[in-house]
Amino acid sequence: GEVYTRQGPPGSPLFVAQILRGCGGSAPAPTPMSGVQTVTVGADEADQRLDRWLRRRFPHVPQGRIEKMCRKGEIRVDGSRVKAATRVDAGQTVRIPPLPGSVAPPKPKAALSDSDARLIQSAIIFRDDHIIALNKPPGLPTQGGSKQTRHVDGLAEALKFGFEDKPRLVHRLDTDTSGILLLARSRKVASALTEAFRARDTRKIYWAAVAGVPQPRMGTIRFGLVKAPGHGARGEGEKMLSVHPRDVDATPGAKRATTDYAVLSSLGTRAAWVALVPVTGRTHQLRAHMAEIGHPIVGDGKYGGSGQENLGDGWGAQLGGEISRKLHLHARSLSLTHPVTGHRLSLTASLPPHMERTWSMLDWNVSDAPADPFEDIE
Repeated sequence: GEVYTRQGPPGSPLFVAQILRGCGGSAPAPTPMSGVQTVTVGADEADQRLDRWLRRRFPHVPQGRIEKMCRKGEIRVDGSRVKAATRVDAGQTVRIPPLPGSVAPPKPKAALSDSDARLIQSAIIFRDDHIIALNKPPGLPTQGGSKQTRHVDGLAEALKFGFEDKPRLVHRLDTDTSGILLLARSRKVASALTEAFRARDTRKIYWAAVAGVPQPRMGTIRFGLVKAPGHGARGEGEKMLSVHPRDVDATPGAKRATTDYAVLSSLGTRAAWVALVPVTGRTHQLRAHMAEIGHPIVGDGKYGGSGQENLGDGWGAQLGGEISRKLHLHARSLSLTHPVTGHRLSLTASLPPHMERTWSMLDWNVSDAPADPFEDIE
């Protein structure tokens, strides 16, 4: 009795260690760990990434540890190996290996500055109890990544407006692309909107300034896309390569992609204002497709180069003079069925300042453009 009253109560790790030593044995320093667990995904937890589901239940477990456990097959869903990005559904069982029971407390989130809160709130173009729509400014990433600490997902903390949780992203825009970006104010609405985008029950129209004038002035681009190799495990600097439609099936990793375009106005043969509809939603689809047909989007150095002209069809991605070197691609309008009210919702986002200046210099009038230039041919 004398040993355990000094060192700890019966059954505690320290008590067991002392008894072993008293019998001539030895025991390692105790490391508190929870045992293997099998957890069922609840109905209100469906359709979210596995890593996010785990972080909500075990906030002390770092992201890197979760990814490592997935790679080693220690975390399984319904008995199968999974990736951290795998989505879980209600009723599925998740096997969770022993987790560290004692870790350093997470770093507190830095409070948003007043200027950042004002920035993201000023971008709101629609808000109700279910959806928030932003006119995302160019240069602001949608989500965090390599060396990205300021992004829409983080700034969404300023978009709670009395709700317990911040709104959730349901789709993305490239960092340099401006325009309409939707966020859901509940997990149920996020799931419905994600499905609407997946099922193409939305209508997205982009505006762009491109080098040269596409011929014919209305058409469809069907080049497939495949990610170029050698750009980092996390996709830093990723670039998509176009693949002729006949070669898509024979090209590993290639996916079919379709873009409709229509020329709304032009400046001689030097530049054109085009409307673009991404029928499919591939990474960098609009940028890669327009460059592939010889009319890169103005300011797109990644796909169109930095010169004012090139040796192929069309022109380089910079028009020169006083035209901004920023990317001239804007998510102009979005229409969808509201996931709660069932009403058709049509949203429009005004051009960012650098595109407004270009439109003014080229004498392109926003009010002259039809809401949907493709309506008459559908």
